[in-house]
Amino acid sequence: MKIIKHSILKNTYYDSVTLMIISKEIKKNQGIKQALVGMGTDLNKELAANLNLSSAELQEITPNDFFVSVLTDENTTIEDVMKEVHEILSRKKGAKSNDYMPKTLDSAINYEPDSNLVLISLPGKYAADEAERALKKNLNVMIFSDNVTIEEEKKLKDLATSKGLLMMGPDCGTAIINNVPLAFANVVRKGHIGVLGASGTGIQEITVLIDKLGEGVSQVIGTGGRDLDKKIGGSMMLLGLDALINDPQTHVILLVSKPPHPEIAEKILIAAENANKPVVVNFIGGDKDIVEKYKAYPCLSLEDAAKKVVALIRNEEIRDFSGFNQPIEEINEIVKTEAKKFVQGQRYLRGFYTGGSLAGETMVLLGKDFGIYSNIPLSPEYKLKDARFSCKNTCIDFGDDAFTVGKPHPMIDPAARVERLLQDAQDDEVAVVLMDFVLGYGSHKDPAGEMLPAIIEAKKLMRERGKYLSIIGYVCGTDKDPQGLTESENRLKEAGVILMPSNAQAAKLTGLILNKISKGSDFND
Repeated sequence: MKIIKHSILKNTYYDSVTLMIISKEIKKNQGIKQALVGMGTDLNKELAANLNLSSAELQEITPNDFFVSVLTDENTTIEDVMKEVHEILSRKKGAKSNDYMPKTLDSAINYEPDSNLVLISLPGKYAADEAERALKKNLNVMIFSDNVTIEEEKKLKDLATSKGLLMMGPDCGTAIINNVPLAFANVVRKGHIGVLGASGTGIQEITVLIDKLGEGVSQVIGTGGRDLDKKIGGSMMLLGLDALINDPQTHVILLVSKPPHPEIAEKILIAAENANKPVVVNFIGGDKDIVEKYKAYPCLSLEDAAKKVVALIRNEEIRDFSGFNQPIEEINEIVKTEAKKFVQGQRYLRGFYTGGSLAGETMVLLGKDFGIYSNIPLSPEYKLKDARFSCKNTCIDFGDDAFTVGKPHPMIDPAARVERLLQDAQDDEVAVVLMDFVLGYGSHKDPAGEMLPAIIEAKKLMRERGKYLSIIGYVCGTDKDPQGLTESENRLKEAGVILMPSNAQAAKLTGLILNKISKGSDFND
């Protein structure tokens, strides 16, 4: 018999990484069937209820309260569980005992008085106040935190602009400033390409592909995903563009974001036209004509953007790239081979992404041929009613705010994606799963390895029902990243994952397979 048991620690805060560690460790206990560890946010309380791990007492806690709720057997007491939790916390504290961990912004500044940039990773409700303090001390700011209101963002960016300071974020996942990676970033060459974007994994994809093409970056500046919203006005995109224009080490500039508000897009493009350097613009899924109107170079994909900036650096001819690295005959053979393995009724895609920009690009590339439901849809009619459950062709951004309140980002802890893959592997209509694996600083120590057991199990579940699951992936990283690109790719291939050299190519291969099976002639009935 399984019993719900819980413990609450009032006014006790733990960061998302600590929560991840606790959750993973206590789930290893054989007596525990289900567990939820987190802060008392509305989302976590709702999740507790959905998992049947809630109680009247749990529903009354606040976001400042820490809780542990487990479904366990009679032999495991909540005191046993909490003893293990405290042991984990003690180990974590001991591991950091030799590091100086300033508790306030002032103490950090006193410890490093020459610093001129503050990276903030706090619950969203506290991040804005800390950012304001930093800006008032004339420090540049990068806010990694999400769930900061757009009104707070506007106030902070207006203050930063008045002081000529960068205010990257909120929800800014990636930057490389003076060759120093911040938050999520890959180990890439230093060079003369300046990248500026409101797109975290989009920036990572571009910088990785630039590195693979043999070139490097001068500065990589993130703005936060809402910077090009009309309410914000593109203030950091404009300030960052001015900085890159005036940077002697930057010879070519690349701008990347989701399509901006039209008024803001025109404002940015006018500034780009007045730059004395070539500017490549990838408004993912946006209007190419308006980019060309202002004499910038438009792009078809993140990969196409990387190829164009490299060509400009080398004074080579600028060409659109929309194909594959492999000969088309080899691609057609992959499509034919995969299509023959499905049975009648298998027809849908599931895109499970840790990177929102990569998910968005996939939907742009496939959306013309397939209606794709999502928690970040291209159009309102494809908004999932409940992001926890898929519908026909579905693409999920697990890094969206709704999934990360009180929880680690999926690039840090892919547990939510692991569970979703196994859940959707029970759906007889699923044919293809499309996934990203993002390496680099800040990411999980082994993104590929963490997903492998679920990938193997998902394929097995389909096989046991006489069906086939095709998994297509892309590993965004370099061999200089801590996780190692080649090793990650080799282990995924051994598990039967078809890997492509870019997110765009992975999406396009998926589209060809879906089109092939939609005709129905190659099914093994």
